[in-house]
Amino acid sequence: MAHTNRKHHRNNRRIGRTGGTGPAGTSRRARSERRVLRREVPCTVGLLADEQDFGAMRRYRTFTFDDHRKYLRQIDGLLRSLATEGAHTAVALFDPEEFAEYCAETGLDPDTETSRARFTARIAVTGGAVVPYTGQSVGRLVPELVNTAVRRATWEYATMVLADLGECADCGVDIGRASFDRASRHLTQLIERAGPGTHHLVCSIPTPDEQLLAALHVERPDTGPARLDASESAEFVTVLAAGIALDSHGGVVLRTTGPDAPDRLHGWRLRNSGLAPLSEGQVFSAYCTDADTGEPLSPEPGVEYRAGFDLGIEDADLHR
Repeated sequence: MAHTNRKHHRNNRRIGRTGGTGPAGTSRRARSERRVLRREVPCTVGLLADEQDFGAMRRYRTFTFDDHRKYLRQIDGLLRSLATEGAHTAVALFDPEEFAEYCAETGLDPDTETSRARFTARIAVTGGAVVPYTGQSVGRLVPELVNTAVRRATWEYATMVLADLGECADCGVDIGRASFDRASRHLTQLIERAGPGTHHLVCSIPTPDEQLLAALHVERPDTGPARLDASESAEFVTVLAAGIALDSHGGVVLRTTGPDAPDRLHGWRLRNSGLAPLSEGQVFSAYCTDADTGEPLSPEPGVEYRAGFDLGIEDADLHR
């Protein structure tokens, strides 16, 4: 009987080692399941993009980094480590001023790792500047984050401009909505009449407080619909709509790239709630003149400067 009991004990230990029903096997299976779940849990890493923001965080005792370059190297290593675990990782732009305001509003102690983690998580769910990590270096991540933050600020400002205009006192038309609808039609016509190719559009709108810029990349195949990013499209239309609503002096430029052909540049200026084509000479002058000094610049090689084409949209009175 004693021999039999020892045999059963050895078998139980063997079953445990091979992932059976013993305590050791259960523990290993649980760890494996947690690793699987870990790959389904998103992770957000807060990043201090420049030395000024980094310096602002050094006033907190629990923020132990003292060199921004070393900090960025550590962030890079952390992101690579998370990627090896198969987790979906995003990087959020960490703003020290917004962090301090958040802690003051919520009553959190800003000098704790927990408060910084909660603020970083909040950025991801409130539409802050966040980009997915796909293996790119920190050197690429920083400008991506800054560009995302600028785009978001531009979109928010343009949206505020449209919302503040209210309704026409005479006809009750929502001026912001009417301007947005008109800008949408202009973009549709720009893409349609540009034809096949790779197009890059830039809308520049001066306002009393900001110089608004929006860019849109469009892939237009020979057949089928154009391919463009929905967020970029919404930002472009909103900025153009702000220019239309404010009767701004801004404009739009279009650069088209195709195989075995020079790049083509077209331009339009805002006039009477719409986009009026620039002449070939005006497009050339706009691109070949230094905006700050007014001095002439050399034409870009391999580029054709062409007049803007008519968009077929009549002028409109938006009852400003």
